Amino acid sequence: MLSSVLRSPRAIEVNIAIMRAFVRLRQMALSIDEVARRVEDLERSLGKHGEDIDEIFATLRALLYPPASGREMGFHVRD
Repeated sequence: MLSSVLRSPRAIEVNIAIMRAFVRLRQMALSIDEVARRVEDLERSLGKHGEDIDEIFATLRALLYPPASGREMGFHVRD
């Protein structure tokens, strides 16, 4: 406030710098809100995809480690 009352070139420069700082601060606050919104969007979409990924891993485990059937298949060489 004092810089706008003094009206010297230096006071005007300081006043402009202060205004720019406040504008930048407001932009940063808005960008933080935008980042927070995007993180929330990601959390929502990952919640849905998380279930899909769990199902994929369960299917892969079933293919990699099939349950034992009790009988063996194939040719066996007897000693």
